[in-house]
Amino acid sequence: MSGASSAQAFYGRWAALYDAVARHMPGVARLRERAASALRLSAGDTVVEMGCGTGANLPYLREQVGPDGTVVGVDFTGPILDRARDLVERRGWENVHVVRGDATRPPITDGVDGILSTFVVGMLADPAGTVDDWCDLLNAGGHLVLVDAAESDRWYAAPINAAFRAVTVLSTPPTLRVRYENSPHESLVRRVTDARDALRARSAAVAHEDHWAGIVRLTGGRID
Repeated sequence: MSGASSAQAFYGRWAALYDAVARHMPGVARLRERAASALRLSAGDTVVEMGCGTGANLPYLREQVGPDGTVVGVDFTGPILDRARDLVERRGWENVHVVRGDATRPPITDGVDGILSTFVVGMLADPAGTVDDWCDLLNAGGHLVLVDAAESDRWYAAPINAAFRAVTVLSTPPTLRVRYENSPHESLVRRVTDARDALRARSAAVAHEDHWAGIVRLTGGRID
């Protein structure tokens, strides 16, 4: 089974648990609200979420663009997307669209006003190249926001980082492997760092926030 197929099977199998964590973990609603706000969208804008998962960010994005704007969620895992589609149908949102696709080759051709990616770039083989491609999709003055996890550099972070490393291993398919050729958490940190560096290199202005004791970072850039 290829890496992409393995990841799809893994996240599809754990769709229900993933959805519960994505929506109900303490503090997650505030984080999603901040991420949507950081896109600096206006009513009528078009925003795309790369790796929308079960759709937990869609309500916040739609609130930013209003009923006259357009929200597009892209993900490659069928069972995960089914939950996002159910959410859209229940809410009756005609301007929110969920499509199956690869975030590294998104089915988006027209310029958009904002792109959001939450906990995605750490799974990409070429995060810097993908971020660069996402920047090319943005209209002048559009914003790209990355939300990702990495080890905290705060003085009290040792136990937090230990927990982070454990969670990274458990969420890296396959989860039952005892030894990895490359450390999952070191690979994650490297990819997240590469993605942020690529965004900074393309941005005319950059904003950065730390959340959850410095484990979660929000980085936003304006692309002119």
